[in-house]
Amino acid sequence: MQANQVSITALITAYARAYHATHADPKIFDDFLAHGFFTEEERTFFGHNLAESLAFFDPELAASCPDEESALASVMRIQSAPTTISRGRYTEDSLEAAIKQGVKQYVILGAGMDTFAFRKPELVNQLEVFEVDQASTQDFKRQRLAELGWDIPEQLHFVPVDFTKESLEMALASTSYDPQALSFFSWLGVTFYLTREVVFDTLRTITNVASTGSTLIFDYLDTDAFIPEKASKITQKTLEIVRRAGEPMKAAFDPRTLGAELAGVALCFNENLSPDDLEERYFKGRTDGYHAAPHTHFAQAVVV
Repeated sequence: MQANQVSITALITAYARAYHATHADPKIFDDFLAHGFFTEEERTFFGHNLAESLAFFDPELAASCPDEESALASVMRIQSAPTTISRGRYTEDSLEAAIKQGVKQYVILGAGMDTFAFRKPELVNQLEVFEVDQASTQDFKRQRLAELGWDIPEQLHFVPVDFTKESLEMALASTSYDPQALSFFSWLGVTFYLTREVVFDTLRTITNVASTGSTLIFDYLDTDAFIPEKASKITQKTLEIVRRAGEPMKAAFDPRTLGAELAGVALCFNENLSPDDLEERYFKGRTDGYHAAPHTHFAQAVVV
């Protein structure tokens, strides 16, 4: 992402959540507030451009779509929405369970246009919520919140940080974050865009600032995603299109060895869900064409 520019992937993620909430039945994840981050003009802009992208992802499917609406629905199903909605559901289900076990703080790394603090007041009242993201993306979000007239909960704290240049530990230290309290970290849609070195530096920081027993959820690509003869066609297309957008994907991990690598930074797996696991949990039996994204895994780890 370029400096002083809102993340395009953050906006596309919000658009995908909004689209699913207003079009899917049954819903995997109901982000009924996400549409508020877009003006009518912006919704039209994103819808048009995403519909046109279907010809890039799947030319044959695009040729069978008679209009923009059907093309948009198709690209949402095959590329934009499945990972976004399933990881949102997985994270917030896990968070709700963790709150019952005593979690007091929720740290959202790479928060983008996340709406949890406004959608779930009954949970926010039990937490301190820290949204961590690039300053430019946070500035856009806060401006849009002001335009919408949404009241910012007193439990919500915005923490600007550039993961590639700044210390998460120092950024949190400047807030009311309590390193002794049991915490829950989510890190969604971010590891793909960082180098492995930055990913593990951030994981070390999380374990440095989080109390024992705190939880981290993150998603990641497996190493096959970067091997052309092994990667799915949709994954290869996704890698290409985000590179063109100036936000190239960089890091991937072997799910067979990641547990040992996490142990080196004081984390222990609770779960390491494969695409097959996610298909079974969230997409089995659906008839609308939604399926788990290939090469995308969800990990839940605990600080030890």
